[in-house]
Amino acid sequence: MPAPSRSRRNRWPARAPPANCDRHDLSRSQSRPLPLGSAPTGTEATQVTHLRLGVNIDHVATVRNARGSAYPDPVRAAKLAEDAGADGITAHLREDRRHITDGDIDRLMATLTRPLNFEMAATAEMQAIALRHRPRAVCIVPEKREERTTEGGLDVAADVARLTDYIAPLRDAGCRVSMFIGHDPRQIEASARIGAEVVELHTGHYCDLHAEGRLADRDAELAALAGGARLAHSLGLEVHAGHGLTYDTVAPVAAFPEVRELNIGHFLIGEAIFVGLKEAIAGMRRQMDRARVSSA
Repeated sequence: MPAPSRSRRNRWPARAPPANCDRHDLSRSQSRPLPLGSAPTGTEATQVTHLRLGVNIDHVATVRNARGSAYPDPVRAAKLAEDAGADGITAHLREDRRHITDGDIDRLMATLTRPLNFEMAATAEMQAIALRHRPRAVCIVPEKREERTTEGGLDVAADVARLTDYIAPLRDAGCRVSMFIGHDPRQIEASARIGAEVVELHTGHYCDLHAEGRLADRDAELAALAGGARLAHSLGLEVHAGHGLTYDTVAPVAAFPEVRELNIGHFLIGEAIFVGLKEAIAGMRRQMDRARVSSA
């Protein structure tokens, strides 16, 4: 079978630098995005590195599968996200197929014009699927069948030899391999040792602490994430972040200069119920851009 074309979805699209903006204050709750068309001012936007937004469509499939129907279609949501300015699409094919299905991945690979970030467990079955499709990016995540969502980061340090061998064929196939990990320096250093090109830092605990009002603990967790981002960058790894991010919590993470991409899904799909997917994504894009410029 001929290899699938990688000409368009294998490249990150060129994007204009963000509009300028003022510094986001985490101590103030921002449950709503900035108004459309707002034009904040500040330092030169041309000095700011574009922060990519990957939109995770898993929970469109969750709603679909709740009724065993054909709708809402996660592939349609992915196309709408592309039109709304997403830099990439993230989809997690879990071993139990609780949301995204094999057929969804087939259609995403056939229709997307922006890169697919294929999240998967480090199993032989998932490796074979990834090698068949050769998505732009593969993110290795831990999985437990009893969990509602990914609860923590991958323990790379405990599995260095196996993961080194596991990701080698993926890299040879042209996939950029990412490890979904916590900010523990051991995990970051192990990710570099096994040959991963990217780490995605798990922001879920930080977001939980913010939601619980544990502000001192939240700030300590944020500082640890910032340290993890610096360490990963110093080791030559590209740094991504994601899990649980909302309008209220995204700005401080977006302000980390080492972070190149945020992957956000559950909040955006939930917000889309009220304002539509396009506006939900646009609101997140504005929050990210404001934080990026204010930190420059």
